[in-house]
Amino acid sequence: MHIIDAQHPMRLEYLRSTDVHAWRPQEALTVHGAIALVERINALRGAPVTGAPLHFAMTTGDNTDNNAKTELEWFLTVMSGGRISPNSGDPRHYEGVMNSGIKQYWQPDATVRDADKQRGFPHLAGFLAAAIRELNSPGLNLPWYSTVGNHDAMPLGCYGSHADPWLTEYAMGGKKLMSLPAAEAKKLQDAIKTAKDPKGAGFRELLKAHARDMRSVTPDEARAPYTPTEYLKAHLDPAHRGLGPVGHGYSTANLDAGTQYYSFRIADDVIGISLDTTDAGGHYEGSVGTAQLKWLEKTLKDNKDSYAIVFSHHTSKSMDNTRPDPARPGERRHSGAEVVSLLSRQRNVLAWVNGHIHRNDITAHSGSGGGHGFWEISTASHVDYPQLARVIELVDNKDGTLSLFTTCVESSAPHRTDFADLSQTGLAALYRELSFNAPGAGTTLGGAARDRNTELVLKKG
Repeated sequence: MHIIDAQHPMRLEYLRSTDVHAWRPQEALTVHGAIALVERINALRGAPVTGAPLHFAMTTGDNTDNNAKTELEWFLTVMSGGRISPNSGDPRHYEGVMNSGIKQYWQPDATVRDADKQRGFPHLAGFLAAAIRELNSPGLNLPWYSTVGNHDAMPLGCYGSHADPWLTEYAMGGKKLMSLPAAEAKKLQDAIKTAKDPKGAGFRELLKAHARDMRSVTPDEARAPYTPTEYLKAHLDPAHRGLGPVGHGYSTANLDAGTQYYSFRIADDVIGISLDTTDAGGHYEGSVGTAQLKWLEKTLKDNKDSYAIVFSHHTSKSMDNTRPDPARPGERRHSGAEVVSLLSRQRNVLAWVNGHIHRNDITAHSGSGGGHGFWEISTASHVDYPQLARVIELVDNKDGTLSLFTTCVESSAPHRTDFADLSQTGLAALYRELSFNAPGAGTTLGGAARDRNTELVLKKG
């Protein structure tokens, strides 16, 4: 979902000087877009193919964008219902790159001929005031579960920097870097991609070196990073229960054990399993530890009489980062290929549902050692075009086969934008249009036809 505090000092908007899509013009409207998605799910009168009632919703991680307490509060309120002011820092007005006068960013309220206006983006007087105005989420009208992603687990989705007090102070403080020369931006982006700076030490030194280039913003303690324990406690908070379940999959047992994986009952003969594939040491690609892999195998065997749907943030191919977890230095980490091997051997696994790659992608995995095989189902993100969710229906065909129907779902926001309409609905529509036109946005994230509305058949175990 990538709920974004668009004014947060830690954000890397200045990478746009080397990668135009490193900052997206729609980022101030993620809460509006997420609420419109909730409204669409609530409006469904049943599953698209069978008409059966929807049982639950599952997030597949990156619920927040920058591991910030502001974003976590907004995400949980979007999902469970309530009023949200998508603003931090100064409660009266926006402070950030979109009113900075810096021409590499869209300046919607100003008449300045910025780079995005040269591409056709509009001048929208009053946009920023509207974007931070309080809005209301009805909350989902069905139970929902949560899975953790790298952007939830770590600042910027890539730095294991909770132990770095300087970066924590910077996140809450009164200075924000808004521009960086392209050569330095390229060096920083390359370090992130190759995990050369997993604890953010080099990032900290870069920020210190540019202290004189920073602009003043209003400090805000609510922008602090949250720990895994705080993430669990926030889900368990009765204020965010909505239609439940309590903890949205997480439990006090997770708190006691320091884990973020769990199983739950979907139906009498179907279980769900939510994994934690994040690397707490600092990198956006994933893996799982030996303890979790053994737990996964035991959970599947203990429930051999039930079908299983596995959920995670990372896809099998993006779990190629097997460096040790600093908290468990003696524990081996396991790749996506190893998870596929385990799942392929189980007769009861039907699907592995995930995200991370921001693209619709469906992959068939053949069985081995007695397993029938399973389908891996990845769905596009809500922050990038085409901004989709997916309804998955499991059907017994009564002929020795099962079918998984995978129907993509858009938000409730109108697909045509009225630039004069800065209401909650109007801004949700603008969120869609901006994402479609965002410079550098991927044109293949919708996937092929076989990755969207499908019927996936499996032999019945």
